[in-house]
Amino acid sequence: MRDSMLKVYGALRMYVKMLLMWNAKILINGGDHDEVNTSLLEARNLVVLRQNSIISSNANLGVSGQGLLKLSGHGDAIKGQRLFLSLFYNIAVGPGSVLQAPLDNKLDSSLATSSCCGSQKCPEELIMPPEDCHFNNSLSFTLQICRVEDLTVNGLVKGSIIHIHRSRTVIIDADGMISASELGCRDGVGKGNFSKHGAGGGAGHGGKGGTGIYNGLVSQGGQQYGDADLPCELGSGNGGSNEFSDNVAGGGMIVMGSLKWPLSRLEIYGSLKADGQSYREAKINSNGTLVGGLGGGSGGTILLFLQVLVLGDNSSLTITGGSGGPVGGGGGGGGRVHLHWSNIATGDEYVQIATINGSINTSGGLGSNGGQHGGEGTITGKKCPKGLYGTFCSECPVGTYKDVDGSDPSLCTPCSFEKLPHRASFVYVRGGVNQSSCPYRCLSDKYKMPNCYTPLEELIYTFGGPWPFALLLLITLVVLSLLLSALRIKLVKSDFGYHAANPIGHPHHHSFPSLLSLAEVPGTSRAEETSKPCA
Repeated sequence: MRDSMLKVYGALRMYVKMLLMWNAKILINGGDHDEVNTSLLEARNLVVLRQNSIISSNANLGVSGQGLLKLSGHGDAIKGQRLFLSLFYNIAVGPGSVLQAPLDNKLDSSLATSSCCGSQKCPEELIMPPEDCHFNNSLSFTLQICRVEDLTVNGLVKGSIIHIHRSRTVIIDADGMISASELGCRDGVGKGNFSKHGAGGGAGHGGKGGTGIYNGLVSQGGQQYGDADLPCELGSGNGGSNEFSDNVAGGGMIVMGSLKWPLSRLEIYGSLKADGQSYREAKINSNGTLVGGLGGGSGGTILLFLQVLVLGDNSSLTITGGSGGPVGGGGGGGGRVHLHWSNIATGDEYVQIATINGSINTSGGLGSNGGQHGGEGTITGKKCPKGLYGTFCSECPVGTYKDVDGSDPSLCTPCSFEKLPHRASFVYVRGGVNQSSCPYRCLSDKYKMPNCYTPLEELIYTFGGPWPFALLLLITLVVLSLLLSALRIKLVKSDFGYHAANPIGHPHHHSFPSLLSLAEVPGTSRAEETSKPCA
């Protein structure tokens, strides 16, 4: 299609091999009747929109294919009251292009979310969706992208309840945005109060709504509601007095992945947000006096089932409350973010599952002229396995251990210094330490594990320490000296006894010969010596 327009009244069924649109439009008017079926456009291969091409329906619209869906640039758009995109291997939303459901109409937005605004129960199709993609207007979401391998957003994806199901990767480029801001409930569970001659309190959700204060009258903010560990509620809004029909909306809901089919990777370099609406316009009564301002809408919900998150430089993930209006309006409470991690590797196989260089903002909205600020929203993560802690399941710091499941930083318990040698320090362990016996190493190679002693100290402490070793050494020296002394005495006595008992003795076969004087020769006498004649 080129430079042309196709108008359809009722429902459309179109089956083509390839759809190329150049400055072309397909406009579907389903009327005001709910019984009009969903319009279906199926392309077997390729769908490309260029040069301000638009596919739009004021009813339900389904677009499916087996190849590429590409919105090339500014002015290209696919819009519907409910929009289903499925089975493409890749969807590329170019700069300035739009995927949107519902349409830009307050009534349409309210109708799309009304069934969820009074409930705090999680719709089952968001947590445990069916395996196949269904074009069914009874489901909760307004915009679903189902069984699309890769989604790249450099433009705008906008909806009240956005559901990305059975996808592998989602990349939001620097100029891209996925938004459910200001598309939630206009009343809801956490709706703020409004005083006829005062100001409105902010709506609550993850945080309590701020109190509205004007003319001495106080309007309480809306209550907190929902489950921080598995949130799936829309943000609440506020209404004004009967004289003015103005109101504000809370943030919508964005769900990516599911318990059974988590997203493999989410990379955000632009914006992902579900903020509450702010009210900035001052109103004047018929008597010329200012009307108290409305409270801000509360932030919505971002629920992510995923394995890896990258939040790049200058990127943002926000669920902030809206600001209260002039004069005296209270700020809306912040919304809720939950990161439900899947397949967290532990031990030596651990890899970082989140890289956070951008900002995550869950703050409440500002109050106006005396109105109070909304309460802080919540951000939570799935319980981390042993050794890991926090919202992003990081490794416990060196010198701490964690031997239970959970995310609270206080679960990282300091290691005992009683078991740490004085010449040692605790060491890093991949995946964190998951037992109380924390690993360590000696400060120098000259010290030996496990006690970090020198070889001499190792010998000393083998015998119980310095004092026992000194005592043992002393005893050893005393015993040795006694043994040597006894041996010396024995040798000396033995030598003395030999000479006394037998001056000549009977030569032993081990004896050495010796010379004797004449007086010592047996059988001779002094008389014989003297009577011997002279020669």
